[in-house]
Amino acid sequence: MPSDHHAGKLAEWSRRAKSVLAPGRRRAAATLRHGGLRYVCPICRGRFRRFEPAPNGRPNARCPRCGSLERHRRIWLYLHTRTQLFDRPTRLLHVAPEPCLTERLRASPTVDYLSGDLTPGGGMVTLDLTDLDFADESFDAALCLHVLEHVSDDRTAMKELHRVLRPGGWCLVEVPLRGEETVEGWPGMSGEERERRFYQSDHERLYGRGDLARRLEAAGFRVQVDVYRDELAPEVRRRHRLALDLGPEVEASDEPWITFRCSR
Repeated sequence: MPSDHHAGKLAEWSRRAKSVLAPGRRRAAATLRHGGLRYVCPICRGRFRRFEPAPNGRPNARCPRCGSLERHRRIWLYLHTRTQLFDRPTRLLHVAPEPCLTERLRASPTVDYLSGDLTPGGGMVTLDLTDLDFADESFDAALCLHVLEHVSDDRTAMKELHRVLRPGGWCLVEVPLRGEETVEGWPGMSGEERERRFYQSDHERLYGRGDLARRLEAAGFRVQVDVYRDELAPEVRRRHRLALDLGPEVEASDEPWITFRCSR
């Protein structure tokens, strides 16, 4: 008979094991539940008859295996077709890393990967995008996806991204967009008002397409605005579930498909 001490240890080890295995079991169960041939996630290569709802309830949006949403799958295709990230050695900084991308990027033999987040434990290192603790010209490339709208001093953050890139390097920037001009929040603006105006309670602003390009250029970047939808055949967009399915007006808009490719 195990002693009370050993019994307690066994119970604790069992609890920890279950907490580690639970996400994998949930993913496996979801894969079985949604398995099929209609859709393919380009990140994890899972095949499904349908995807899970997004956290906000948007149907048929999240990959049951890796958790990717439409924008994650789109940027993964962009990285493969519009960059040389997987063709030659690249020192990559990934800001506020998306878990569905992190695992695959770290596994790539050509990517010297470093992720960082303002929240301790959110990345491999803790970082402040407005005061990066890296030497000038430390990275060949950077990913800054749906981050700048959370940063109060976004102009300084853009300058820091430019500073740590090597000449010839590139940074991919994506943010929520509407129109051409940016709408900024104001002191004391409530979370409810931010969510109504900026889509999320912790967003500092809602960027305009033209204004964001000018801000990035002011930070020193050469900016190319890519509407990646135009390079993907309808069948590719359907097979990988890249559309947001938020109605014909959103589907016809360029804004959900825009990537700012910022070169130094």
